[in-house]
Amino acid sequence: MKDYADLPTVQPDAQDDWSANLSGDPWPPYEVLAPEAQCLPLVFASPHSGKHYPPPFVEASRLDPTALRRSEDAFVDELFAAAPALGAPLVSARFPRAYVDPNREPFELDPAMFEDALPDYVNTASPRVAGGLGTIARVVTNGTEIYKEKLRFGEALRRIETLYRPYHRVLEKLVAATRERFGACILIDCHSMPSIGGPMDQDPGAPRVDFVLGDRYGRTCDPSVTRRAEEVLVSRGYRVARNTPYAGGFTTGHYGQPDAGVHALQIEVNRALYMDETRITRSTGLQALAREMRVLIEALARLDPARLARA
Repeated sequence: MKDYADLPTVQPDAQDDWSANLSGDPWPPYEVLAPEAQCLPLVFASPHSGKHYPPPFVEASRLDPTALRRSEDAFVDELFAAAPALGAPLVSARFPRAYVDPNREPFELDPAMFEDALPDYVNTASPRVAGGLGTIARVVTNGTEIYKEKLRFGEALRRIETLYRPYHRVLEKLVAATRERFGACILIDCHSMPSIGGPMDQDPGAPRVDFVLGDRYGRTCDPSVTRRAEEVLVSRGYRVARNTPYAGGFTTGHYGQPDAGVHALQIEVNRALYMDETRITRSTGLQALAREMRVLIEALARLDPARLARA
């Protein structure tokens, strides 16, 4: 995994830190649901299901709260909630993707969003930045602009330091501890996708399959991991694609090192299976799909970690 720890950091002003609940007690920017005893070489991550929208962010946006939530992978953490009971940890971001996106490099930023100049170390040329979906997004997933006015770089730095970095620190610890204990770790990065390709996607206007499995075209996990997930989902009657239109984001590429015994697979779930995409509410399909995800977790748990350990 590339080390981003040497990039600049900033400590937030305690009076300006939004990460507090209504009682004033601090809360971490992530939630870890841990098993009583981890017995599976699996770690589940949900980076885009966070729904704690800081009021200053909502006020600075030109969008209403429901429109802001269109970038959210709503309820994905609930789909994979069986993981801790089965013996694997589940970490979820509590902050929303529209505020800061942990499935990007630490500094993928669009200079057009900022009133001041960006440092040289910022990646301003990635495809995600060009699409308006960098670490600090310029648009929601339907292409609508988020902000009324330009930001200052210090605001981006504060979000990255107080939210993005703690999320990845805990995820790194879970992955490392799992690999140490079992000899290998399978990281499942859990996402959802609109049922129809949007204007910012590779497949605008096209209906989607039920699941897309992303392993960076075979680079981020052993073929047996992707194959097992695909076989289980197809056997349950689902339509499954690999790497199109989603091959895996920063998390998959950063953590997935099969030669070192860490296997990362991104799973995209079609939102029409479990939610009302317009109102962003749970549908009657959510509980049934959560039971299906339990079957998937149980199948992945049967993979032999000794065979997946390389180094």
